Formats: sequence, structure tokens, C-alpha cells
Amino acid sequence: MSFEVLLNATPGFEPSYAKPGAAGADLKSTESLTLKAGERALVKTGVKIAMPDGYVGLVHPRSGLAAKNGITVLNAPGTVDAGYRGEIMVTLLNTSNEDFVITAGDRIAQLVFQKFERADFIVVEELPE
Repeated sequence: MSFEVLLNATPGFEPSYAKPGAAGADLKSTESLTLKAGERALVKTGVKIAMPDGYVGLVHPRSGLAAKNGITVLNAPGTVDAGYRGEIMVTLLNTSNEDFVITAGDRIAQLVFQKFERADFIVVEELPE
């Protein structure tokens, strides 16, 4: 199944799938910075999207960055709602004891799309066993 996602991105920073069958599209940093040991930073991707209602974009850490360098997405997965039209920014956290240099164009996270259901909340006095 496929669906359309409208995209507005800084040229060269469009999300892309690294390999056939990849679930996550890579998001790249549009800025260069040093993420000091133990610190976090909100990193720009230059990407804005619009997806159909009933879908969510989930921002996940890149496993290689996490395993090799201790770099993760602080609020993983980050949620991009269908109605959000601002730039996708990624809150990265350096969990290591060493500073980590990010260069503009580096892949910093993955964007995974998921279909979801909305709940109808019903207030009751007691919950069933």
C-alpha cells in the first residue's frame, strides 16, 4: 500500500530510503554543530510534510548512530501529526562521554509512517475486569 506525502524541503535534504524494503526514510541535518557529551540539541532537517488524515510520521533514532556513538532521539519516537506543517526538527541526545560532530547533510534520524485508529473515549464509573 502506498499513499502520497506532500513535501517541501531544502534542496538536497529530501527524506530518502537508503535501501529497498527500508521502513524509515532518512532525515538529514541542515546545520553543522557539535553535540557535547551528555547534551541535547534541536536539529533542523529543512523538511516540511503534509500526509493524509489517519497517518502519523514517527521520528526514530538511527541504530548505527545509537550503537556506535550513543546518539539517540530524546523523545523517540517523535510524533509528526497529519495537521502539522512546520519544519521537522529532531531532538538529539548525546548519551556518550565524548563530543559528537554533526555536519550539514549527515543522516540523523529516520521517518516512519504509520496508519492509526482514533479512539472514542467513553466515561464509565467502573472498568470491567
